[in-house]
Amino acid sequence: MIELDCRGQKCPLPVIRLAQNIGRAEIGDVVRVLADDPAAANDIPAWCRMKKQEFVGSPAPHTFDVRRLS
Repeated sequence: MIELDCRGQKCPLPVIRLAQNIGRAEIGDVVRVLADDPAAANDIPAWCRMKKQEFVGSPAPHTFDVRRLS
């Protein structure tokens, strides 16, 4: 699992970091984004829908898991 610590960064920076790093993950692997900006709760799932990746969920506060599908 790749973990991106984006705490303290305002959106859209967490989404930009996710976009820059998702290619480092193998298809099927999860990228975990740590982001405390409230906008991340909407922006990360929206990015997943646009980019055809799977938003797995938020297993803990300020934690967002994305599975690479392509």
